[in-house]
Amino acid sequence: MAKILVVDDEADLELLIKQKFRRKIRENVYEFVFAQNGEDALEKLEMYPDIDIILSDINMPVMDGLVLLSRLPKANPMVKAVMVSAYGDMPNIRMAMNRGAFDFVCKPVDFEDLDLTIEKTLQHVLQMRETLKAIKENNILKMYVDENVLNFMTRREFENNLAANEVLEATVMFIDICGFTTVTEKLPPNTIVNMINRLFDIIVPEVIAQKGHVDKFMGDAIMAVFRGKFHLDRAIDVALTVKSRLKSIEEVVSGDKIFRPQVSIGINSGEMVSGNIGSASLKRLDYTVIGDAVNVAQRLQSTAKADQIIITQEVYEQAKESFQCSKIGSVSLKNKEKPVVIYEVLE
Repeated sequence: MAKILVVDDEADLELLIKQKFRRKIRENVYEFVFAQNGEDALEKLEMYPDIDIILSDINMPVMDGLVLLSRLPKANPMVKAVMVSAYGDMPNIRMAMNRGAFDFVCKPVDFEDLDLTIEKTLQHVLQMRETLKAIKENNILKMYVDENVLNFMTRREFENNLAANEVLEATVMFIDICGFTTVTEKLPPNTIVNMINRLFDIIVPEVIAQKGHVDKFMGDAIMAVFRGKFHLDRAIDVALTVKSRLKSIEEVVSGDKIFRPQVSIGINSGEMVSGNIGSASLKRLDYTVIGDAVNVAQRLQSTAKADQIIITQEVYEQAKESFQCSKIGSVSLKNKEKPVVIYEVLE
């Protein structure tokens, strides 16, 4: 559902908006918030950080629409403003555009045209958010995102908890590069970093190709999360592909040590909590998943040997029709009272 802030001092406009868009309001396509002037609008933006679009008049008391435009980059740079005004002459249009307006609609309002403009603006906002999400997931936010956007995202995430916490069914996969710690003791730092980055550059595209999310890098390990339809199947496909691809990587020889790139993988599915975890006072939060299903996946990875993909019996029951598996037996996992039966996924 799109949330739209309408800023206008005309009392009749609120009623008119509700009448013209009553169907989309009823169907939860649009939700409207109303403000009387620019100052009121800035307060509404603080109250509702998930606002997508602003429809604003130009001529208003207290704070007009042009001043409001100049304040938006700091208040919420993700919001796009469409000016809705009777002042439709070119100088006003140019002034609004130069101050960051996304579009301009003249009064009296053609509501069919306004609806199309809203849809177009929403599409642009969604594309921006998807781009920022991808940047954030690849851990390069500070390098490429405009400072105003970065400051906004940081403030909202830490102070206002912009991303809602939720309980979901998903699959978590931990991939560890085996034997890497031993070989790093005899290699220069630059060689170590370049080597592990090359290996991650093989693994990460496979996760993304199966619509997985790289949750975090943990030294020489990766935590990935898969949501949506067939999330377990997609995770196992990634694990098998990564195993296969690493077999073509050349060995690294350092003295009497030979490093052959291999991975140990733990996969588990189940219910988990997704949300911002960390310290708000330090402004260090990760949007991640937590819960017993996640902990078990990590314990399974610790149990796995080189070139092994380990799952629980519960996961095996879900995957056995699609993948060939071999029973290993019962193992004791940390914080589990009873032994857990595990299986290896075979190629």
